[in-house]
Amino acid sequence: MAGSRKPAQEGGGSLWRAVRAVAWAMIGLRNGDEYRKDQTLLRPLQVVGIALVALFLLVLLLMGLVHWVA
Repeated sequence: MAGSRKPAQEGGGSLWRAVRAVAWAMIGLRNGDEYRKDQTLLRPLQVVGIALVALFLLVLLLMGLVHWVA
């Protein structure tokens, strides 16, 4: 079918694409074209899972930094 969406598995590196999308979202910068591609290629559950892991790692990093400075 010409107008069908590609599944995330066919995207080639969809996990890496999700990690990049979450990282750019945390910074607050994202190119509009890439954002639209991410909407069609990534599954919401995948993005939420990676975002939770990234948030957990950020909290651990901040706790380690505070422990190191204090």
